[in-house]
Amino acid sequence: MPWWAAVLVVFGAARVVTTVFLLVLAAAQPENAWTGASPRYIDFASMWDGRWYNIVAVSGYPSSLPLTEDGHVGENAWAFMPVYPAVVRIVMVLTGAEWALAAVAVSILAGFGAALVTYLLFRERLDRRTALFGVVVFAVAPVSAVFQVAYAESLHLLLLAWALLLLLRRRYLLLVPVIVVMGFTRPSALAFALFLGLHVVVRLVRRRQDPFAPRELPTAILATVTSVVVGFAWPAIAWAVTGSITAYTDTELAWRSAYIGYQHLVPFAPWFQGLEWWVGSRWGWVLVVLIVLGFAAALLSRPVRALGVDLRLWLASYALYLLAVFFPQSSTFRLLVPLFPLAGAIAVPTSRVYRVFVVLGSLALQWGWLLIAWRVDGYDWTPP
Repeated sequence: MPWWAAVLVVFGAARVVTTVFLLVLAAAQPENAWTGASPRYIDFASMWDGRWYNIVAVSGYPSSLPLTEDGHVGENAWAFMPVYPAVVRIVMVLTGAEWALAAVAVSILAGFGAALVTYLLFRERLDRRTALFGVVVFAVAPVSAVFQVAYAESLHLLLLAWALLLLLRRRYLLLVPVIVVMGFTRPSALAFALFLGLHVVVRLVRRRQDPFAPRELPTAILATVTSVVVGFAWPAIAWAVTGSITAYTDTELAWRSAYIGYQHLVPFAPWFQGLEWWVGSRWGWVLVVLIVLGFAAALLSRPVRALGVDLRLWLASYALYLLAVFFPQSSTFRLLVPLFPLAGAIAVPTSRVYRVFVVLGSLALQWGWLLIAWRVDGYDWTPP
């Protein structure tokens, strides 16, 4: 069958399996803060951050930051970017659909689009069979349930895969509007700016092997500057609306206060703080170092090298961004989704036994992630 049909079948089959998982869990779900007992699929799929996106779509953002009893900024809508709830709101207005249905539908459709673009991205570096199995890995990944819930990940991945594809094809000017929309969908623009900067430097160093065509260098620099501006734009908008220069960072820090209290954001400190909280100061620091070294070793492995320099630069840039600003907790597994090009590397080995093991292992981990992170069990401290 045509490549696009094969991709749609693969992604659709994976979504059927995940739907079964979610329906089984929904049937056994007790009453909770978001739903009654045994909710409908769309209600079960629009819990957690889906409620915040719902608030943004219906009410927008607060002009005054909510404060806790001890005077700190509490959790609020400024932590959530506007593009996904805006798209869902448009769908609601055009179709008359309720929030939950419209939100899940947008996520699923964007997920199918992301799968198609991911295949094209993999085909830039991999053969047809490997690229298609890369889409299989992408579709059944342990956190792939986020492709069919009321989260912004599907839409962000569609834009991110498109941006990476444009870069591999050296279409820098077309990349600029994609960066703008992507940067207001999920916080990723600063990571992408670092990636673009490294890409430009590498091309300048390797100009004999990969010279810039006329007008490529100025447009590549334009894309990089755009990504930097977009990366700082949302905190600036939050400042302008609320009057607090730290409105966005204070809002983000509110989510980690249950673990380590209210602290200032110090770059590269959150992982040491987090793993110190999880496993103790001595072993926490050791574990951070081991994670960094392990990821660096993975980037140098043969399957990951098959992705080419540019995709490896993105993997390194986003991983460095996570290390700099994010606090490790259960939602960190979802925040690893933009590392999706690794699915192409996982697909490189051709052994059938290996590939069956990858699919079955991914589905088992997906079920475990849903049990731990998505299902609500009383006071739940493992948000997805």
